[in-house]
Amino acid sequence: MRAGLTDHVSIVTGGAGGIGAAVARSLVADGARVMVTDVQDDLGRSLAEELGDAATFEHHDVTDESAWAGVVDATINKFGRVDSLVNNAGILGMKPFLEMTVADFDRVMDINARSVFLGMHAVAPAFAQQKRGVIVNLSSTAGLSGQVGGLAYSASKWAVRGMSKSIALELGGHGIRVVSLHPGTIVTPMTEQVGASLDQPAPASALGRNGKPEEIAAVVAFLVSEDASYMTGTEVVVDGGWSAGLSPAMYGLMRQARER
Repeated sequence: MRAGLTDHVSIVTGGAGGIGAAVARSLVADGARVMVTDVQDDLGRSLAEELGDAATFEHHDVTDESAWAGVVDATINKFGRVDSLVNNAGILGMKPFLEMTVADFDRVMDINARSVFLGMHAVAPAFAQQKRGVIVNLSSTAGLSGQVGGLAYSASKWAVRGMSKSIALELGGHGIRVVSLHPGTIVTPMTEQVGASLDQPAPASALGRNGKPEEIAAVVAFLVSEDASYMTGTEVVVDGGWSAGLSPAMYGLMRQARER
């Protein structure tokens, strides 16, 4: 088992499926106990049942401040404490800028960014009191660069990155670590709706493929463990080389296009 995760207690938002479910499974496999939260009740309860006594499920609208207080209280009541928060819940909300409404923008920002603030604000007092705690905020490679059709999504993920750095500086003196995690295209039910696949090549990736939720979950398990005890205020990129630059496959496609 990974160092420091035996009896570790984590809250994982958006934990009913995709990356969140993979994170919950990975943490439990390493000896942790997990509060799975989501608005997808049936999937969340099914996952908690699968994981047994090491997990429980709580319905949770991450945009609701009072719901956050309830989740933290429920976690402490169930497991005795909370050691880490994985702010994973989010939506894509892709739409061309000229078609985007203020309501579209606000919805993405509420779910992807405001919820991260609310989560950190809810767990920080407990972490400060026990002089330790870890927050892993799921951003994206869209939090490192712009994205066509993704103004609101990119804005929300840049916000997550910036908040993570600022709060890491403020809370480090309390023994609290805060890290932003930046996945590339990971194949989940959400991204499959916009064409992500493990069966098709991904030319923008240096590895030529999209990622799996388990590949993100393994990094999360590392980040909340004692193995990452000197990591805070940084961004961790897990994207198959997408953000490294122009991949050979993309260069080849561009060259072919020029030669036509």
